[in-house]
Amino acid sequence: MADRKTDAKTTLDVLVAGAGYVGLAAAVSLKQARPNLAVAVVDAAPAGVWQKDGRASAIAAAACRMLDQLGVWQEIVGQSQAITEMIVTDSRTADPVRSVFLTFDGEVAPGEPFAHMVANKDLNGALRRRAQELGIDIIEGVAVTSFDSNGAGVTVHLADGATLKARLLVAADGVNSKLRDMAGIKTVKWEYGQSGIVCTVAHERPHNGRAEEHFLPAGPFATLPLKPTEDGTNRSSLVWVERSEDAQKLVDGDDLVFEHELELRFGLKLGEIRVIDKPRAWPLSLTIARAFVAPRIALAGDAAHGIHPIAGQGLNLGFKDVAALAEVIVEADRLGQDIGALDVLERYQQWRRFDTVQMGVTTDVLNRLFSNDIGPLRQLRDIGLGLVERMPRLKEFFIRQASGLSGDTPRLFKGEQI
Repeated sequence: MADRKTDAKTTLDVLVAGAGYVGLAAAVSLKQARPNLAVAVVDAAPAGVWQKDGRASAIAAAACRMLDQLGVWQEIVGQSQAITEMIVTDSRTADPVRSVFLTFDGEVAPGEPFAHMVANKDLNGALRRRAQELGIDIIEGVAVTSFDSNGAGVTVHLADGATLKARLLVAADGVNSKLRDMAGIKTVKWEYGQSGIVCTVAHERPHNGRAEEHFLPAGPFATLPLKPTEDGTNRSSLVWVERSEDAQKLVDGDDLVFEHELELRFGLKLGEIRVIDKPRAWPLSLTIARAFVAPRIALAGDAAHGIHPIAGQGLNLGFKDVAALAEVIVEADRLGQDIGALDVLERYQQWRRFDTVQMGVTTDVLNRLFSNDIGPLRQLRDIGLGLVERMPRLKEFFIRQASGLSGDTPRLFKGEQI
């Protein structure tokens, strides 16, 4: 556990539960904009566990702008890989040729890619260092066991017996959020019967920054470009969706069987491929909180919503939560308002809930439409993809959606200070 500057006698303005990307970004956003606010982070995970995360995430252009405003993007960008092109196919696993139905150029503005692939440990490390620069206390290896809210604030009880007081508690503790349950907030949830297999592969030829998403009958198979290693090894990150029982058999079974099935889907366009880390599978579901706020508590990131990865927007939705919540809280503090009051938090909920539900429904419909081998549906969706390919304005709309620059965009997502 990190050395604490925060103890039971400290009265915090904001306590963030969860030291993942969303929680750290929320703490940094608030402290940077309002240095007068006392902000701390508490996390149940052991210290240093984030350094073992070998995965990578797609960071949309708007989220990159926010990270730049937070003073961390310049540290990250050198290790990131810009996505310069995106192609979409719709096929069966055994099809000898996969026709490309849709292509996207990778820029939202000249010189600004619509997304970058960033190693999770690089992202988390940069946010942690920025939090420490700002004097934010990060308490690790200690879970929140309960909290009590009243008119004046919230009292948070930790597993080590400590008690902290704050005006606002931000729950950023993941899709299975215990704080959400403690607050009595119910969820809408259903399982997809699918799991996402995640791993990193090396390949002979360079990817040239191109991402690909193949819609296969069991679910999407996405290849996302990673920055080559220092020794020149070409790499890509995979998000491979299969029926849950098949996914578990693949990751638990023989390595040769896994690589054979992988090659059937990946193809040989980039030459010989090999898996360079242990594949893991996560069950997929749609989870949306019925409310994003309660007295003295606000949900952010996966604690508020967990969506299907078919559009690659889960983390970016969480960052948009951060940008909106920080803007609401900072403006309320400047006006002398109580930052944990329910009427202040309702502004955040109104801002984010519709957008989140809309994205959840969109990804759900896309998954149901494309994760099957029904002939009439296949013809319908392929016609639809072909029409989008021939309509530049509609493609531009989808690019802006993917980049996070559509809708009522918070200032940080525009690259502006709060």
